[in-house]
Amino acid sequence: MTSHNALANSEVWDPFGTLHRMLWIGGGQWAGKSTVARLLAVQYGVTVYHYDYHDARGHNDRRIARRVALGEPTTEPDLDNVWVHTAPEEMATESLAGFPVRFEWALDDLRALVSGHPIIAEGWGLRPELVAPIIDSPRRMVVMVPTPEFREHQLHELPRAASLGHRVSDPARAQANRLTRDRLVAEDAVRTAHQLGIRVLEVDGSHDAAAIAEIVADHFSPYLPEQDLKA
Repeated sequence: MTSHNALANSEVWDPFGTLHRMLWIGGGQWAGKSTVARLLAVQYGVTVYHYDYHDARGHNDRRIARRVALGEPTTEPDLDNVWVHTAPEEMATESLAGFPVRFEWALDDLRALVSGHPIIAEGWGLRPELVAPIIDSPRRMVVMVPTPEFREHQLHELPRAASLGHRVSDPARAQANRLTRDRLVAEDAVRTAHQLGIRVLEVDGSHDAAAIAEIVADHFSPYLPEQDLKA
């Protein structure tokens, strides 16, 4: 296995030194990454960057501009073609291929942040293979993934997980494709994290969000404020 420190890249543009001091939570959908990050923000006073929020909103203009620059159509693709008629394996491949470009947009957001407190970035697009060249230690990242049982639990508890949220001709098939895609993407994150020596935390529902946050806080402890500084 390649040494993790050998992957560190001090040449990543980091004008304020923010990127090299970041903490990262990546992994699969519905593992509780956002919840854990918010709990750590309250408990330790850290700043949190929610990748999914920016990716779904602020980065859309960048997506369109990139399509224009590449001479690609700027109209949104047919939703049936995206969710119903595309095999989940192909969907997963497309997602993985698109993450590097989207990660650069996230880094551009993060470069502009300066804080006296640690900054945690969380989101499924924060892939181990993309983060590894930036960090100086694997303890700066954790990959959270749901077990199959916990993913099923989330489908019943979270409205955004239970429904695709788009009008398509076959909602059941679209949802099944989406769930298989998410599983494949999560499995890829786990494999890559293991190869890079980055910790994988499987969330199975046996611990509540506060307990999971404590586990993550312990993992990040070299970079978090001392216990007596907690709110």
